[in-house]
Amino acid sequence: MMSGHFRVRAVGLLAGAGLLATAACGSGTAETASAGDKPRVVAAFYPLQWLAERVGGADIDVSVLTAPGVEPHDLELGAQQIADLEDATLSVYIKGIQPAVDDALGQQGDRAFDAATAVKTLPAPEHAGEEEAHEHEVSYDPHLWLDPFRLATVAGKLGERMAQADPAHAQAYKDRAAKTAADLTALDQEMAKGLTNCTSKTMVTSHEAFGYLADRYKLKQVGITLDPESEPSPARIAEVAKLANAEKVTTIFTEALVSPKVAEVLAQEVHAKTAVLDPLEGKPGNGDYLSQMRQNLKTLQTALGCA
Repeated sequence: MMSGHFRVRAVGLLAGAGLLATAACGSGTAETASAGDKPRVVAAFYPLQWLAERVGGADIDVSVLTAPGVEPHDLELGAQQIADLEDATLSVYIKGIQPAVDDALGQQGDRAFDAATAVKTLPAPEHAGEEEAHEHEVSYDPHLWLDPFRLATVAGKLGERMAQADPAHAQAYKDRAAKTAADLTALDQEMAKGLTNCTSKTMVTSHEAFGYLADRYKLKQVGITLDPESEPSPARIAEVAKLANAEKVTTIFTEALVSPKVAEVLAQEVHAKTAVLDPLEGKPGNGDYLSQMRQNLKTLQTALGCA
């Protein structure tokens, strides 16, 4: 069984086996929408749901596999969810986040869109001495949605895939994709400007979900753990504490869907405070992707001393 960040507990797979077998006998090509029916798009988790709703608009029906408040890596994939995937005109996911979803979509061919194939990815993070404990299904970091610039590229590709699946509304999909990409590009410019002049460039986070954000805006990410499910070793905590003291880190970042306990203990040890930096793996309590990313920007500016 896979461990660590990319582990998913899948249940109900036997109940859905017949559905998968039936799908395997199909053509594996994209299904176009029937006359009078809206295409059905299934998104694996929140950022992809937001993107699908923005690009699809009123021309599609969007559902999401991961319920609000559920950490995506903890998703238990049941028979009904497998059925939803099999019935979808298009499924949108990122390979490596939810292996059970990866397995279910492996036989869908052109009806599955892996957003990671649309952009250049970063290598998967590793901590010295912890590689064997975290067997990654993919060699890259899958948290690409935390870079608005990359997500803008995904929006364009998703528009093309929706246009292919529903030619009757092709131009509308492409227009909405362009508008979404423009909104994401504007956000990217705001974040680049807001994070340029900072007294610190080091982010100490609960787990290493912010590699793309750090890469895009020339910050340094230091994750206490590689994934939200694992407990850091005493050696890792000591290592992060030493680095935090050396770089005069004033804030340890926690997450909305993960226990803050370890981060709070570390913050006490290095005499820092804590603040929530949302990796947007679930729907925010207020607003949407764009507003929460802007809130993340404000949080980072305060913590890093940005002018």
